[in-house]
Parts: sequence; structure tokens; C-alpha cells
Amino acid sequence: MQPFRIVVIGAGHTGTPLLQQLLAAPFVTVLGVADLDLSLPGIALARSRGVPVTTRFTDLLTEHGNAVDIVIDVTGEPAVREALRRHMVAAGNQQTVILHERIALLMMSLSAGHRIEGRHGEVAYA
Repeated sequence: MQPFRIVVIGAGHTGTPLLQQLLAAPFVTVLGVADLDLSLPGIALARSRGVPVTTRFTDLLTEHGNAVDIVIDVTGEPAVREALRRHMVAAGNQQTVILHERIALLMMSLSAGHRIEGRHGEVAYA
């Protein structure tokens, strides 16, 4: 069975532990990690595992297109979410699922056995 092919946007407080879990899972392939700050721990982790990193998430999505199963946006930035949606519509990509930070935190909390809090608070995904 083919692994889940993932792109992560955000390599900070939430993105780094999420990336650790994704990289440890044999059924996941991380295609790339994007963040504006390439000095973050999540970027260093990705680089150490040979995962491509960039400041432009659109580059990863353009390169991989419909081959991306899931984009996980853990930036907490409404402008990033809007740019992500616009990119997907413009590319005609109806295959890739966009996973909101709150869902990522839920999944991480379930895995840890306790609630994991993000730093971005209650951010609407409208």
C-alpha cells in the first residue's frame, strides 16, 4: 500500500513535534516542509532527514501537484490559509486534502494521550 504523501506548512512550535511523528511513521512520506524562517528546529529536522525545505509552500505544491495527499497547515496564519486555498483552486487540485492546525493538534493529542495546545489560539478556518 502506498504511503500518505504529506506537505507540512509551518516548522515551529506545532510543526516540529508533528514532523517528528510524521517522519517516524513508516506509512508516511513527507514530500517537503515550508516555513518563512529556515532557522527553525523543524526545518533542521527536515534537512537532517533529507526532506526538501523552502520558504514558499507553493513551490512544493507546484512540484508535486496531485501527488500530495495531504497538506498540513500549522502556521495559524489566515493569510497562509487563504493563499493555500487560492493556489489549490488555481491549480485545479481537487485531490489534495488541506488539514487545519486544530485537526493536527487533535491527532497529536490523541497520540500523546493528553491535550496538546497550539500557540495560535482559536483560529477560525473560514
